[in-house]
Amino acid sequence: MKAFYADHYVLPLPIGHRFPMEKYGKLRDLVSQLDGIQLMNAPTVTDTQILYAHDPSYLIKVLQGTLTPKEQQEIGFPWSMQMLERSRRSAGATLAAAKFALTEGLAANLAGGTHHAYRNKGSGFCVFNDSAIAARAIQRELDSRLKIAIIDLDVHQGNGTASILENDQSIFTLSIHGENNFPFSKEVSDLDIGLPDETGDELYLAALYQALEILDTRFKPDLIIYLAGADPHEEDRLGKLSISKVGMRKRDECVFQYGYDRQIPIALSMAGGYGKEIQSTVDIHFQTIKTALEYQKQFF
Repeated sequence: MKAFYADHYVLPLPIGHRFPMEKYGKLRDLVSQLDGIQLMNAPTVTDTQILYAHDPSYLIKVLQGTLTPKEQQEIGFPWSMQMLERSRRSAGATLAAAKFALTEGLAANLAGGTHHAYRNKGSGFCVFNDSAIAARAIQRELDSRLKIAIIDLDVHQGNGTASILENDQSIFTLSIHGENNFPFSKEVSDLDIGLPDETGDELYLAALYQALEILDTRFKPDLIIYLAGADPHEEDRLGKLSISKVGMRKRDECVFQYGYDRQIPIALSMAGGYGKEIQSTVDIHFQTIKTALEYQKQFF
C-alpha cells in the first residue's frame, strides 16, 4: 500500500503552539516498520489544481505571503515558505493517494484532512482543502464521470469542504462530528450527523452505520476520500466524544468494509488529533494505517 508523507516540511511555530507537528514524523517512523507499506514523498499540487477548489485572489495571497494578520490568525499559523510548501504537498499527497487507490484499492496520506479551508480563506490549521482539490482534480484530469464521496470522521465538521462543494452533485460530503465542537457555526454537508458530548462507542458506531446506509441509498460513489481523524478518541483533549481505541478501530473497519464490499477504492487521510499525550494520537493513526493495510491486501 502506498503511503505519502511530507513531515520533513516543518513549520516554524512558536514554542507552546498547540498544533502537534511532531506527530507526523512519529507516525512515519512507525509506518516504516510495516511490511507491505511503500512510503513515498508527497508530490506538490500545481496552482491550477489548487484553483479547482480555491479563489485566485486567496491563492495569490498565500503564494506571495500577503495574508493579513487576521487571516493568519484564522488559519492558526504564521505565514512562511514552509507553510506554503507543506500545504501544497499535503494536498498533493491526498491527490496521489486517490490516484493510486483507483488502481490498488487503498492508499494513504499520512497527513491531510485539511477540511476547514474555504474557497477564499484558510481556517483551523488548514490552508488548502486537500479533499476538495483531490476530488476535483481526479474528475477533471482522469474522468469527469467519476462520483466521489468524502467521508469525514474527524471530530470537527468539514465546514470548508461542505461550503466549497455545496452545489456539486458529483461529490457527496458526509460529516459525523461533535455538534458542540468547533466550528460553532456549521455549514450544510450533503449529510451531517452532529453528536453530543460523551457519545461513546455504541452510539457513534450506530450513527456511522446509519450514515453509510444513507450514502448507499442516495449516492453510488466510484471513489471514497476518507478523513480518519484521531480526535474522536477518548484521550483527545479537544474531541469530547469519548470513543475507545477499540471503537476507533471498529470505525475504520466499518468504512473499509463498506468500500471493500462494493469494490470502491478509498484514499485515506489522517486529519486531526490532539491527544493529551501525543503518543495516543500517533497510536490511533497507526492503528488506522494497519487496518487499511489489512483491507488493501484483499482489494481487487
